[in-house]
Formats: sequence, structure tokens, C-alpha cells
Amino acid sequence: MDSTYQKGKKGKKKNLSESKKDRVSAYLYIAPFFIIFGVIGLYPALFSFYLAFQKWNGLGEMSFVGLNNFKIVLEDPLFWKSLYNTIVIGLIGTAPQIVIGIILAILLNVAFLRFRSFFRVTIFMPYITSMVAVALIFSVIFSDHQSSLANYVLGLFGADPVSWGTSEWGTKIAISIMVFWRWVGYNTIIYLAGIQSIPNDVYEAATIDGASKFQQVIHITLPLLKPFILLTVFFSTVGALQLFSEPTVFLGASAFTRDEAMTVVMYLYRDAFKLQSFGTASATAIILLVVIIIFAAINTYLTSGIGKKRRRG
Repeated sequence: MDSTYQKGKKGKKKNLSESKKDRVSAYLYIAPFFIIFGVIGLYPALFSFYLAFQKWNGLGEMSFVGLNNFKIVLEDPLFWKSLYNTIVIGLIGTAPQIVIGIILAILLNVAFLRFRSFFRVTIFMPYITSMVAVALIFSVIFSDHQSSLANYVLGLFGADPVSWGTSEWGTKIAISIMVFWRWVGYNTIIYLAGIQSIPNDVYEAATIDGASKFQQVIHITLPLLKPFILLTVFFSTVGALQLFSEPTVFLGASAFTRDEAMTVVMYLYRDAFKLQSFGTASATAIILLVVIIIFAAINTYLTSGIGKKRRRG
């Protein structure tokens, strides 16, 4: 009896030790992700939050200044100008992506379209194109010269040439078109994947009931695409408010000395790496985080109504 009890006890200990080993091995497998995230993600974020309350030039000693960095940023007219530029360019450059992306995805999914694979790859190509190549292309298209492609097209409609690289709205529109051109294919592919996940039986049943193609898009495709639309709206909002590469590359060396297209991230970069004011740069980063959360919540709320039936009063 005692020997049986001891054997059972040893078996339980063995099972417990094996379960502990399994747990340890599982933690070791996922440890690299958390280590990398902690080093290049969590630590910089926490350090930036700490810097927002310090005055530091990157080399000397830090001095605590409380909320003074936030006061400096919020009282700076250039910050509000950069926020205005970011919102305007974001709206012009990203809002049409949602509508055009859905239309392109529907067209790329029709059965009678030939060379669908070619068109899908072509639409996605701008997303993987080098920013240097994009800058060269758009600097030629939107050149200030009267014979540039953009001004030539405007001339066909009787419009006067535009100084795309120096005028207030010319710069904003050129950068917005660059943003749209680069990212619309990305959203289109996501919507296309969402459309292809919708069962054909739903469309067949709607056809039997007499629903037209337009009615099927409104009452079937769009409501079932809602999770994908919410995803792209969220990503587009975050990306638009973090705009940096496109205006920097388009304007070149003068990007940080002009305010026509300076974005919040460019303002942050200027403070940190050109003025060596890491405290105000970190404060700007925190303010930008709050702005992103607010706009993401608003856009998510507005797009969450897609597919919901309106109640009659």
C-alpha cells in the first residue's frame, strides 16, 4: 500500500516537473518578441514620456521643467500650422482612398474582367515602390515649370499653371496626390480580400430575389466589408497624422524651413534633430498621440454605422 502511494506521488511530481518544463519552454519561445518589443518599442515610448517633462539637448544634463514643454509647443503658431497641414493633407490624401479603393476592389472582382492578376499587381505596385523613385516621378509631374505634366493637363481645361512646389495649396494638393497614389492600392487589396471572403450563395440568393447589382453592393457588399473598412480607416487615420516621408521627399532640402506643408511629425523631427530640443519634441509626440486617439475614435464611430438600418421614427 505504501509503495503504491509512493509511486503515485512520484508520478505526480514527474508530471508537475514536465508541466513546468513545458511552461518554461513556452515562455522561452515567446521571449524574443517581448525582449525586442521592450528594447525598441516600450523603452523608447516610456523614455519619450519622461523627456516630455525635461529640458535636454541630447548631450548635457537634464533639468525638470514640468509642463513647460507642453506650454511652449501649444503656444507656438507653427505647431498649429503643422497640425492644420497634417489634417488637410490627410483628408485630401486618405479620404478618397476609402471610396476609390472599394470601387476598384469591386471592379477587380468581376468575373468578366480579363487580366485580373495583372491589374491587381499593377494597382499594388505603388505601395512597394521606393520613395526615391516616387519623389523623382512626382517632382517631374508637379514641377513649377509651365510645361510640367500637371500644368499641361490644367492647360487643357483652360486653367493657369500652378507653382506646385512653392504655393500654399499647390504643395498640399501635390503631396496629397502622392499619398493617394501610393496607398490606394494597399486599401484596394484589403477590400478585395474582404469581397472574396463573402460567400457567393449570398449574391445568388439576392439575384433570385430580384436584387440588382447596385442593390447587392449597397445591401450586401458594403455591410459585410465593414470590418475591413474599419481596419483601413484606422490605419489611414494613424498614417495620415504621422505623415513625414512624402512631404519631406517632395520638398527636399527646404522641407523644414517652410511651413506650407510642414506636418506634426516634421515639426517634431525639427525640434529634436535640428534644434536639439528633445523635451519639446517629446511633448509634441504625446500631443500627437492624443490627437491620433481622438481622430481614430471619431472615424471609427462614423464608419461603424455602415450597414446599420435606420430606425423609422
